[in-house]
Amino acid sequence: MRNRYLDLLRALAIVRVVVYHVTGWATLTLVFPAMSVMFALAGSLMAASLTRSGPAAVGRRLRRLLPSLWVLAVVFVPAMLFTGLTVSPRVLLWLFPVADPPANHWGALALSVIWYLRDYLWFVFASPVAFWLFRRAPLPTLLAPYLLLVAIEVGIYPAPPVLREFGLYFGAWLLGFAHHAGMLRRLPGRLLYPVALVLAVGGGAWIVGHPGPRGYDLNDNHLGNALWSAAFILIVLGRAPAGVAWLSRSRLADRVVTMLNRRALTVYLWHMPFVVALTPLVDVVGWSHQDPVGLAIRVLLVFALVGLVTLAVGWVEDVAARRHPELIPGGSTRPADPAVRPGGEAADGAGTTVRRAVVPAQRTAGEAASTEINAR
Repeated sequence: MRNRYLDLLRALAIVRVVVYHVTGWATLTLVFPAMSVMFALAGSLMAASLTRSGPAAVGRRLRRLLPSLWVLAVVFVPAMLFTGLTVSPRVLLWLFPVADPPANHWGALALSVIWYLRDYLWFVFASPVAFWLFRRAPLPTLLAPYLLLVAIEVGIYPAPPVLREFGLYFGAWLLGFAHHAGMLRRLPGRLLYPVALVLAVGGGAWIVGHPGPRGYDLNDNHLGNALWSAAFILIVLGRAPAGVAWLSRSRLADRVVTMLNRRALTVYLWHMPFVVALTPLVDVVGWSHQDPVGLAIRVLLVFALVGLVTLAVGWVEDVAARRHPELIPGGSTRPADPAVRPGGEAADGAGTTVRRAVVPAQRTAGEAASTEINAR
């Protein structure tokens, strides 16, 4: 049984990422910390896959993740080689981005969203061990990434960048483990809400005390981002509604949510090149970030162009997931979304049914920036 609430969260996160890239509005990162939510949802699905398949889930996740990247690379890597990118063995990172793949002057911005796949790969590799630890010691495992990040940010441990990424986003991934196990839903309100409040206040205070070049933008503040996002995830997953039956009553909304979920990777990978390509419109027709009408037009243009690319190559996601390829997914009608019981069933990304692993209750516990600066 598909959990349409999770589908709705993922769809909103994708839309928020695209809108933020076009507008550069820092407030959006606080209102909806989309990248952390996406990692939390991915962690929940990874836990479901590990419960069902064990370590073989790693290979299955890679199979679903990489083909869409390879399609992007087929188009952009030759273009970058013809415009100044030096041929080196590092070009092979476009096949398997365990580190940032090389890019030329324009590709560095247009393709900078690859960081998400880099982190995703590392988290997938770490998940079998992390899941084993989580099932035996949930609270220490959940706390470990946040304690690591605190040690890094206050200067106790000058960690390499990859460990800083674990501190920032692996905590959200592990909260996805907790969601899959039903732990977040079982937390009583007298515990969940104070914990979320403490995290939000702590994260907010750190952000206010350490503003970045764009003010209070989560992407400029690792520790503030992690704490604020953890509070957000605790609420949206720990107090998730039993169902979203209203979604199926709107055929258009239901279809849009399905399409965004089935094509999430394609939309994410391809939107930034169009954001960068349309940026010169600011100089040509004056659609600056202070022009609401111009910004709205740029957002619509980006979605339209991404929609065209999705029609052309989005079916690769179906093939990678071993689904029947569809030009426009979500054509079949869906029954109303039934309630999802704690510790019950939730769907993975392919729409298959999986059962949450139950952890004993007594043992419980960037995304992108504006296109003118970077696309983190």
